[in-house]
Amino acid sequence: MRRPSKNPARKFSADSQRLAALAQSMVRASSRIESRSWEARLDATLSKQLANRQQQAIDSALDHLFHTDLDAYDALLDSIEALSGSCMLEHEGKQYEALLVAVPLLAWTRFSIASGAIAQPVMHALTAQLHGHILAAGTQTAIAPALFSIDQLPRSYCDTYQLTRKMAEAALAGKPLQVPASLPETAPFLADTRYLLLAVAAEAGQPLLRWQEEEAGPNRHTASQAALTQWQLQAGPSLQALLPGCGIELMLPGAYYVACREADKAIRPISLRAAVHYLTHTLSLDPVQLSTVVAAVGEETSDVRVDEFRISYSVGDSEEVVYGVVWPLYDEEVADEFMSTQSPARPVANAPLTPLQQIVAVLRETGITRIQQTDRVMAPEYCDDCGAPLFCNADEEFVHAEMPEDAERNTGHLH
Repeated sequence: MRRPSKNPARKFSADSQRLAALAQSMVRASSRIESRSWEARLDATLSKQLANRQQQAIDSALDHLFHTDLDAYDALLDSIEALSGSCMLEHEGKQYEALLVAVPLLAWTRFSIASGAIAQPVMHALTAQLHGHILAAGTQTAIAPALFSIDQLPRSYCDTYQLTRKMAEAALAGKPLQVPASLPETAPFLADTRYLLLAVAAEAGQPLLRWQEEEAGPNRHTASQAALTQWQLQAGPSLQALLPGCGIELMLPGAYYVACREADKAIRPISLRAAVHYLTHTLSLDPVQLSTVVAAVGEETSDVRVDEFRISYSVGDSEEVVYGVVWPLYDEEVADEFMSTQSPARPVANAPLTPLQQIVAVLRETGITRIQQTDRVMAPEYCDDCGAPLFCNADEEFVHAEMPEDAERNTGHLH
C-alpha cells in the first residue's frame, strides 16, 4: 500500500466514481478471468483519463479509496502506475512494449549536489554500461542526457504518462533526447537523490531487463544483485565525476515508480548521518555533544496515523534546534511504538526494524547518545513565512531550525 499525497479534499466526480467502482469490482472478482475483465475495463478508462490529463479525477478516486477500501486503493494505484510508466506501441508493423526506467543515485555532501545536463562522452559511457549490465539484449533505448533531482521529475501521473510515450517513441525511432530548455530549481540538501531516466523497448513478450532473460536463471534476486554489482563497478567512476565533492551510492535501476520509492527510503538514514557530519564539522564539536528529539507527526484524524518522524538536532541541553531532518513513512510502514518515551525494545532476532528503531539505531551509530522521543503524535506545523517544516525542541514545542549566527555559512539543507 502506498500513501496518498497530502492534498486538500477533491471533488468526487462521476469520473472518479467510475474509477473507484471498477477498482472495487476488480478486487472482489471471484476468478482470475473475471478479475482480468474488470482490469481491462479499468485500464481503458484510466488510459483515456491519463491521455486527457484528468489528474484531478484520478487523485480524487485515490483519496476516496484510501479512506474507504485499501484493497481497491492498491489495485487502482497499481493500474495507474503501470499505465503511466509503460506503454504498448506499434513500430514498423510490430508491437513493442516500453518501460520508463529510473536509475537512482544517492548522494551526500557538505557542499552542493549537482544536477542538469550530462556531456556526450559521459552519456556514451553510461549508455554502454546500461546495455552491458542492466538492459536485456536486443532492447532499444532513449536516455535523457541529464541528472534529475526529485524537483525536476514529472509532477503528476498524467505528466509521467506523456513522458513515457515521448521517450518510448524516441527509443523506437532511434532519435536522441534533448534536455528541457529550463529545469525547475533544485532545492539544496546535504543528502539527496539524483536520477537518470530512460525508456527501454522490446518486441512484445521479450525481456526488457537483464535479469528477465532466460540465461539469468529463475532467481530474480541473485541475477539483479549481480547486475547491480557490475553497474556499480563499471558506471560508478563516470557518475562520481558528475557529482564532485559527493559521496555516492548507485542503486538498482528499475521501473520508474518502484525505483523512486526505494531511493526515497534509502536516502533517509543517509540524511541523518549527513546531518551529524555537517553539524560536527561546522560547529566544531563531537557527536556526543549533540542531542536529538524524535517527534511522530501525523494528521489529526479519528484514527491517528503517523505520516513521518521529524528529528531535531540541538547542542547540549539548549532549547534551540539547529537542524532538522524529516523521515517520511512509505508503503505499509507503521509506527506502533511511537507512544513509548523510552528507547525502542531490542528487536526480535531476524525481525525487521520498525521506523523508530531504525532512526534510533542510526543516531546511535553516529555517536549521539541523548535521544528524546515525543509521547504523542504531533500535528504537522510549518513556517508561515518560508513553508519549511518546524521541529520539536526538548520541551516538545515546534520551532524553526536555525544555525547559530556565527556558524560557518553553508547552502545545504536537510530532508
